[in-house]
Amino acid sequence: MNKREDYISWDEYFMGVSKLSGFRSKDPNTQVGACIVGKDNRILSMGYNGFPNGCPDEDFPWAREGEELETKYPYVTHGELNAILNYRGGSLEGTKLYVSLFPCNECAKAIIQAGIKTVVYDSDKYNGTPSNIAAKKMFDAAGVTYYQYQRAGRKIELNL
Repeated sequence: MNKREDYISWDEYFMGVSKLSGFRSKDPNTQVGACIVGKDNRILSMGYNGFPNGCPDEDFPWAREGEELETKYPYVTHGELNAILNYRGGSLEGTKLYVSLFPCNECAKAIIQAGIKTVVYDSDKYNGTPSNIAAKKMFDAAGVTYYQYQRAGRKIELNL
């Protein structure tokens, strides 16, 4: 008997884990998941966008517009940063990050400082914005490789 031929690739697997992680986000507008993978294709950490531990979702705003302190922006931790902060195993030097949305400039700083060397992203919906340009400029300067995930067009359904 031969092995199955329709198994998913590593990129499909890790991007799928990232997207599944994003489903944990309570943000009504944007759900971002991230997954950090070691050189041996083992998951080291995961994260999604949300408020820091101890900050109840009901006590902080989810709004996108209004006075700054009445919006989510000063409070939310992005999925990439959560994945970095959730890691308890030591160095992330030379690892790969899968993320459902291209990182902002603030997350790019954390990615670079953590030693992550490759970023695989799905959406780049903020392409051309100052934050996006700054992130790419820093990645290029620091030698962080980034590429857009190539969707296989495969639908995988989970019945939970």
